[in-house]
Amino acid sequence: MAVQGLQIAVDFAALPISPVLFEIGPFALRWYSLAYIAAIVVGWWQLSRMIKQPPPLMTSEQLDRFITWATLGVILGGRLGYVLFYNLDQYIADPLGVFRLWDGGMSFHGGCAGVILACFGFGMANKVSGLRVLDHVATVTPWGLLFGRLANFVNGELWGRPTGSDWGVIFPGAGPEPRYPSQLFEAALEGVVLLIVLQWLFWKTGARLRPGLLSGVFGIGYGLSRFIVEYFREPDRQLGILSTGLTMGQTLTLPLILAGLALLVMALARPPAGAKA
Repeated sequence: MAVQGLQIAVDFAALPISPVLFEIGPFALRWYSLAYIAAIVVGWWQLSRMIKQPPPLMTSEQLDRFITWATLGVILGGRLGYVLFYNLDQYIADPLGVFRLWDGGMSFHGGCAGVILACFGFGMANKVSGLRVLDHVATVTPWGLLFGRLANFVNGELWGRPTGSDWGVIFPGAGPEPRYPSQLFEAALEGVVLLIVLQWLFWKTGARLRPGLLSGVFGIGYGLSRFIVEYFREPDRQLGILSTGLTMGQTLTLPLILAGLALLVMALARPPAGAKA
């Protein structure tokens, strides 16, 4: 619909974007895959600088090993979470479908649980503080959320609810009504805003000297961001709105917010450790 020559609703199909970055024969590099790669590389680079801040967390060699732990935690946890939280009946009927990662289907909450286990497992195996490892990882995680949500938009998936007006984006397969670009809302809140807050806390304050504080802020910040954006995001088709009036995304976010609050309170109740900020 046009008003005074201006297009209010954006037709996604007309945008000059494609889920595939490039193809060479049977090989195709997709933006979604690139988002995971970029998140790991940028996170690795930033962690390599952060671990040198006093008090030092681990050596560069240990960080290299940890990246493998974290990557496995994201992939295995994300996939298992998607199966258990969103499509259990489908995978009970087709168990081998669990391994078809190329068909898509990852859960942030499952990936988060996988990374938490990786942090504490790595800490125990290498005699470093798992909670401090988690703090460092939480500080760079918004990069992955930013890249991932942008890739969701490029894929034209996980779209928002109808706007009820002429404003919005018309996504292929989502009907003719304009919808909220909720992927971009999430990229802004979970990615940009949360990244700025956590980076400022790490580099400009003594937050890194209070184990659990950065993880707590991440849990609260991500949880509130996701809870709010879920009101603009279309509920999962196979689940809809739950009997509680919340979506599955909101429901899974509540424990994360509570855990974040608990970590924050405990971190502030203890005196700063190690060195001066």
